[in-house]
Amino acid sequence: MSDYTTLNVTQHKAVATVELSRPEKANALNMAMWDELKAAMEWADQEDTVRVVILRGAGKHFCSGIDLMDFSSVMTAKEKCEGRKRESLRRMILKLQSSLTAIEDCRKPVIAAIHGGCIGGGVDMVSCCDMRYISEDAYFQIKEIDIGMTADVGTLQRLPHIIQDGLMRELAYTGRKVKADEAIRVGLANHSYANQDELYASVEEIAHIIAAKSPLAIRGTKEMIKYTRDHSVADSLNYVATWNAAMLISEDIQEAMMAQMQKREPTFKD
Repeated sequence: MSDYTTLNVTQHKAVATVELSRPEKANALNMAMWDELKAAMEWADQEDTVRVVILRGAGKHFCSGIDLMDFSSVMTAKEKCEGRKRESLRRMILKLQSSLTAIEDCRKPVIAAIHGGCIGGGVDMVSCCDMRYISEDAYFQIKEIDIGMTADVGTLQRLPHIIQDGLMRELAYTGRKVKADEAIRVGLANHSYANQDELYASVEEIAHIIAAKSPLAIRGTKEMIKYTRDHSVADSLNYVATWNAAMLISEDIQEAMMAQMQKREPTFKD
């Protein structure tokens, strides 16, 4: 693991925890955090001993969105050529998008543990995760509309696959808060917990349950779920047939079958 200035990255057994660590700024996403988040997710993807990732935030809030100081510096950048200025802005947006796409592209399941505010870029971030669990003080807010911009790093593209389309539009157009009880009701989060300690303990338990499964099967399952979101049923069935033709005959499936026959828990290689 690299040294990070905006994240705390730790590993316990097969579970890595990536913690946003700018609590004095409510974990606002500055440029360093965007870069480090991508690096951490790419590390987790490539590190064989990591099977599951937990994403959480230090301090009072999960994430308050984009750091407005960084944002204002981009908007006021001095460039004589208007065309080059616009090209630079587009490239920056694509770079930020890639930082969050690294969460989605991580082959290991990424579980978001959310407390306090999950605002603006924070919603973009958790929309990339496989599952979202919350404490009762959590709330979500697509805040970009209130600063006069269109959300541009993933919320509008991913959230319609998580919650009902009309509700997503309402939240994007109004910028209103979604509190914990509503988040559970509409399927934005899987489960809520009384406080942050219970949230973290339960998410850790879920992560370790997943980590005990066949790593090859888990990675394949995530790949299929992601693929079928953007493709037809026929294309997705064809893809999974090809995938399993390559991956099905493995040590993992042999170990799982032997463990069932011997009435014991299976043990899988990384």
